[in-house]
Amino acid sequence: MSEAKAKAGLQDVVAGDSSICLVDGKQGRLVYQGYDINDLAGKASFEEVVYLLWYGKLPNVSELAALDAELKKNREIPSDVLELVKALSASAANPTGMEILRTAASYLGAVDPDKSMDHETHIKQATKLVSMLASITAAVGRFKQGKEYVAPRGDLGHAANFLYMLTGQEADELSVEAFDVALILHADHEFNASTFTARCTVATLSDMYSGVTSAIGALKGPLHGGANEDVLRMLMEINSVENAAVEVQNKLDNGVKVPGFGHRVYRSYDPRGLVLKRYAKQLTEKVGETKWYEMTEITEGVVLEHFAKKGKDLKYNVDLYSGSLYNAMGIPVELFTPLFVISRVSGWTAHILEQYANNRIIRPVADYVGPVDQTFVPIEERK
Repeated sequence: MSEAKAKAGLQDVVAGDSSICLVDGKQGRLVYQGYDINDLAGKASFEEVVYLLWYGKLPNVSELAALDAELKKNREIPSDVLELVKALSASAANPTGMEILRTAASYLGAVDPDKSMDHETHIKQATKLVSMLASITAAVGRFKQGKEYVAPRGDLGHAANFLYMLTGQEADELSVEAFDVALILHADHEFNASTFTARCTVATLSDMYSGVTSAIGALKGPLHGGANEDVLRMLMEINSVENAAVEVQNKLDNGVKVPGFGHRVYRSYDPRGLVLKRYAKQLTEKVGETKWYEMTEITEGVVLEHFAKKGKDLKYNVDLYSGSLYNAMGIPVELFTPLFVISRVSGWTAHILEQYANNRIIRPVADYVGPVDQTFVPIEERK
């Protein structure tokens, strides 16, 4: 077997250097610019983590205030973008939230008058994308439910403002904290498919909007994004705490993949999943709707026991408990993957900035396995 075949999907192949994020699969650690995720989640704000990813250090008070002001300045959706999003949301083609975000990101690039390729412009574009994609996602959620657009508020942080724009009501403190933590946990994950796609795009010296649009397209695929949706949809299909164990076991016995388990990199627990489980328990208890959390916990126990009997040490990942957490916030399941976008855009843009700073076009080679030295036969002589 060739080495290329042994590394299907480029697994474990080092594709470049980066100082942004470390994923330690053996130890179950996630590190942003030297900071363990457990030292950031619940202590730093998402805005602080955005600054950390872009600049390689945590901001001081004035630096955070400056970034916060720029993010807030870019929250309001321009009228032409809003009309586009509204029209797509009402389209008979029924595009998904991811399809609308992909189109909106591309449109933002097309109408941005500043086509400069300098670092200052790239920072401005990154700031606009982090703010705007959150607002657009909230607008999609409103329009898909047949509701009117809710304008952003300048007195709320990034997480609180998104929840306000989506629901029309100011969220409680625990919901804001939990959502802020979820944004931090999903902000970056090294050279995953969407991030690597973004870097490949901008390595040609294409613009930042193209890089982010490409990344959204990659995340849209069900093998990358969407597992958090699949978890809650599965639970909704079962729809019973009492029947959960039997139904999940039936799926496993019939070879049906249960979403929310296993990871391409982590061989220990996914550290993000551990954090989200704690918040999911707290928030579902606070809102008095524990059904989906209880079903998730039952699912966890059944799946882990099933694979333990087969000698496999399977663990749950970041997606398993995010469904019950987002549901407790009043977020519709159709927005779960777009929520991934409004967090990961901070990491995508960080990687784009890093790629621009030390760029070389990304051009791997393939292990050719096709025929060689074929003899050309004129068409009239071919059978």
